[in-house]
Formats: sequence, structure tokens, C-alpha cells
Amino acid sequence: MGAGKTTVATLLAEAYDVTARDTDTDVEAAEGRSISDIFVESGEAHFRALERDAVAAALASHTGVLSLGGGAVLDETTRDLLAGHRVVFLRVGLTEAVKRVGLGAGRPLLFGNVRARIKATLEERAPIYESVATVVVDTDETSPDDVARRIQEALTP
Repeated sequence: MGAGKTTVATLLAEAYDVTARDTDTDVEAAEGRSISDIFVESGEAHFRALERDAVAAALASHTGVLSLGGGAVLDETTRDLLAGHRVVFLRVGLTEAVKRVGLGAGRPLLFGNVRARIKATLEERAPIYESVATVVVDTDETSPDDVARRIQEALTP
């Protein structure tokens, strides 16, 4: 969270002349409500199932740049589906994530002590992100344009 996934995906899609797609947006469109509302009204397990289905559908049909929600790779099925795809992990440090996310408004996993929740989330997820990534790009103190350029360089044979 706060790594710039959606922004960087849009920049990459423009650079490669393809479309960008965001699975969080797909989930919200399919449900007709925000992710925060899904979490509050139906629970995290329901959201994760919707997210898993959205990723599977996007991987099966989308040929452009795909931005996954920050928790998508926690699901083993999703990790299996990502095998064979080029996966970029946008690594963000705690200080930068806190600056970018702010007080976490609209982020259901951040209710309570925002800094502590972000720290715990980063520590929990980083090894999983790294295990599925074919490219890792640090985003701290780096503009989205520079992040996109670094990704392009890393993906160019």
C-alpha cells in the first residue's frame, strides 16, 4: 500500500501502448460498492474471494498492464496463477508508505494505529511479494515516472 501500483501501471500501459487494469476497480465495479464497504459489510474473507476471482478473470482475459490489490498475493491460488507472468514488486519503506497513505482513510486494514498497521502489513507481505516477483523496484523517494522507467529497463531483454 502506498507503493504507487495504479499510477505506475497507468504509466507503463501508456509507454507500452496497451491498456491498464486494476483488480481493485474490477471488484468495486462487480460489487457496486467500495472496498471499504465490502470489508465492513461482508468481511475480509468475502473481499479476498472476490479479489481472487477478479485476478483470475483479469489474467485470463487482459493483455495489458495489470495492477493487483496489495493483498492479492496472500492467496495461494493467486500466486499459482501469477507463475509464468512477469510480476513487479514495487517495494516501499515504512516512512514513505506512511507519507503516501496518510491516515488510511478508505483503507480498511488500517483502522487503529496507522503506522503500526502499515509496519506489520509490510513485514508480513514483503517476503510473499518477493517470492512471486520477477522484478523488484524500490519506490522510496522516487517519482512514478522514474519507477516506470526502471521497470521498463528491467523488463527489456
